[in-house]
Amino acid sequence: MKPPPFTYHSPSSVEETLDVLAETGTDGKVLAGGQSLIPLMNMRLAAPAHLIDINGAGGLDVLRTSDDGVRVGATVRQARVERDAEVFRVQPLLRWATGFVAHPVVRNRGTVVGSLAHADPAGELPAVLALLDGTIEVVSRGARRTVTGRDFFAGPLESSLEPDELAVSAFFPALPDRAGASFAEVARRHGDFAVCGAAGLVELDDDLRVAAARVAYVSVGPNPVVLDLTEACGHRSPGATDWTRAADAARGRLDPGADIHASAEYRRHLAGVLTARVLGEAGARAHGAAASGDGAHSGALR
Repeated sequence: MKPPPFTYHSPSSVEETLDVLAETGTDGKVLAGGQSLIPLMNMRLAAPAHLIDINGAGGLDVLRTSDDGVRVGATVRQARVERDAEVFRVQPLLRWATGFVAHPVVRNRGTVVGSLAHADPAGELPAVLALLDGTIEVVSRGARRTVTGRDFFAGPLESSLEPDELAVSAFFPALPDRAGASFAEVARRHGDFAVCGAAGLVELDDDLRVAAARVAYVSVGPNPVVLDLTEACGHRSPGATDWTRAADAARGRLDPGADIHASAEYRRHLAGVLTARVLGEAGARAHGAAASGDGAHSGALR
């Protein structure tokens, strides 16, 4: 199928983009990578009267790393983030999660911020942003605000962006000292949307015992679901921690839905399996990095 008719706009600056957004209101839709929007338009599930292509707007293709974290501009492609060595050093979870996003040809065009703005609960990057307590920088004419990841996602395919606002960048905090992360998901085929996915983060204290353990889930709710499972880990060293206790705690707190791909019970079972897997991997990485001093993701295979 082909999309319904629309008026195409190609602003050359952020200011011009904001002018067009203010004028078109709810009839306008921003185009960055288009890997989510264009299929929806082709299937007539979205029919914006105005399409606003921001690829010509200057200053949105910045990818900046610091010891604090990674800032990703609105037109930065997923493949660029996945392959960047400095991004991996500062926040390896971005590479591990992005590697599960569709296929390389999609990641070559799809943008990180576009995936966040799409707000698909089956998306990997929204879960990462929520787990890390990341933020999104949003601008409109005469205003700028910073929105936390947990507040940005309002529901399935729905963000807190107003019609006249543009998400210009996302910030993913760096992996803390004595911390490790991991990402895993189950899909019918690699590149398909996840039946269930999980991003895990484990932080250790000075005695190399588990001080914090959190997991964000993909495809188990209308928004990314983040659980603090620290108490279930028992404040032991990663090697002595029974991660299945955290998995059981997660199963008891999750309320996934059912669809044609999985029953609610099967999705809950997968969430438990993936919880134990990602926390175990994250804990091992945190312990190995703290012991060797080589960085929180030393020994990572992906």
